[in-house]
Amino acid sequence: MANNQLFRTCPNTGLLFHKPAETLMKLNAVVAVVILLIGGVLSLLVTLTRWQEFHLLPADKFYQALTAHGINMLIFWIIFFEMAILYFASSTLLKCRLATPRIAWLGFILMFIGAIVTNVAIMGGDSSVMMTSYVPMPANPKFYLGLILFAVGALLGCFVFLGTLVVAKAEGTYEGSIPLVTFGALTAAIIAIFTIASGAIILIPTFLWSIGYIGHIDALMYRVIWWAMGHSSQQINVSAHVAVWYAIAAIVFGARPMSERVSRGAFLLYILFLQLASAHHLLSDPGISSEWKIFNTSYAMYLAVLASMIHGLTVPGSIEVAQREKGFDKGLFEWIRKAPWGNPVFSGMFISLIGFGFIGGISGVVLGTEQINITMHNTIYVPGHFHATVVVGTTLAFMSLTYFLIPVLFKRELVMKGLAKWQPYLFGLGMSVFSIAMMGAGTMGVARRHWDMAFSGAVFGYDFPAVAYTLMAITGISGIVAIVGGAAYILITVLSILFGKKVAGTDEYSTGPNAPLQMAAAPAGHGNIGIGGFVAPGTFVFALVFLLLFVVYYAVNWKYLASIWPMG
Repeated sequence: MANNQLFRTCPNTGLLFHKPAETLMKLNAVVAVVILLIGGVLSLLVTLTRWQEFHLLPADKFYQALTAHGINMLIFWIIFFEMAILYFASSTLLKCRLATPRIAWLGFILMFIGAIVTNVAIMGGDSSVMMTSYVPMPANPKFYLGLILFAVGALLGCFVFLGTLVVAKAEGTYEGSIPLVTFGALTAAIIAIFTIASGAIILIPTFLWSIGYIGHIDALMYRVIWWAMGHSSQQINVSAHVAVWYAIAAIVFGARPMSERVSRGAFLLYILFLQLASAHHLLSDPGISSEWKIFNTSYAMYLAVLASMIHGLTVPGSIEVAQREKGFDKGLFEWIRKAPWGNPVFSGMFISLIGFGFIGGISGVVLGTEQINITMHNTIYVPGHFHATVVVGTTLAFMSLTYFLIPVLFKRELVMKGLAKWQPYLFGLGMSVFSIAMMGAGTMGVARRHWDMAFSGAVFGYDFPAVAYTLMAITGISGIVAIVGGAAYILITVLSILFGKKVAGTDEYSTGPNAPLQMAAAPAGHGNIGIGGFVAPGTFVFALVFLLLFVVYYAVNWKYLASIWPMG
């Protein structure tokens, strides 16, 4: 019987897996974890070099390791895992067959080859150009070729995802609108197509430049178009991990969005405005008009911020409503105190949500303000910000989803459950302190990419205050804690897949999907839950705390700008 006719129903969740889609989900997830391991080893080398007391690597090896770390963590690890999420959110959640499995396989193969080619180029020692690979600093042609192959493969995966939505609609495997989680994945796919197209526009001519067929690449033009790929690739992550938040809220609590229309509208705002955050990398560049900078970093970007704030309200709000309906309704916070904090699926997701919102979100708005951006753009504040968004936000969300997928997708019971219980705390809290310490050091002017913050041997040296060195030491310590947490995740995942006890009744495949997916109706009201007319008063208090912290921090940064930029 052909594989494209076979389906399996998970006995514990009722989820339906199309066999070709299931295989591709597994392969993408496994390769993602292997790349995470490589990136984690590199992160240890980078961390111990930036920690001035160790200063582990010489300059050339540091930039080589930093380039490999950035490419593997920010592009390869995350997008491989996102491909697994796209196939899960389409084929599995819509209970339909995967469209064109052969094209999906071609996409995976191109991504795999591209990742290998780029890493080989970096390890060759002549492509230490950072993730940004700014011209006229050239890399080996294989560096660009690998990225192009990877991008084409990811683009094919996005098209297969879209095709699967068409198949599900045509074959009637769901009723009404697609589920919110699938809608979030659709948002990620649309942004991914824009991102990959931007990458093709700039990387293909840069590859031709690297082999001598094009004589010149304008540096400013390169930066503008490259950041349409470089920063927008992180907006794919935001859409994907927000979809994961909604999925885990439903998985753990049976929670429903407080308003699906509002949540879908927020995803739509992501599509229209989220990529504009790329502008904050260009605010110090000459040749770009002030009008363009001001529009992109104020009026338009605020709509993307609004979208994230909506998700930041509706996800914990839906959890609070679900908990209060179950009887955890004493006071403002019993619902969160009685949440399953020992379940890594939930704890990882909630730490991801808080870290992304409070650390990554507030710092992102500050960085996206044209005037304040000048004070910290080329400092270590920037990686502090994106470690809060991409690592605490996206990576931790993906880790928490893995703990759900191991028994459901890989059909294995989790091993080392005690370690799994603590892993999100090690990784999430370690990386949160890491991000905050880096942002503090960046506020004091510590350079973003310089190998030696002390500028040893430089003709014009600069003495940072002692607290800057202390903050970098805290960065090192907390970074190692987070790396231990990441290693624990990889260990648990690998051992569970290889040696975990087989989940009973998960090997039975049949022809054709089950009955169409029936979406349960949203409750008409929430009865008498809540306090003072608020159905989610605890979440409302969290929102007020967030607003207060944002206002204070925003004002502090304006005061800091005024102190170093005197007028009159």
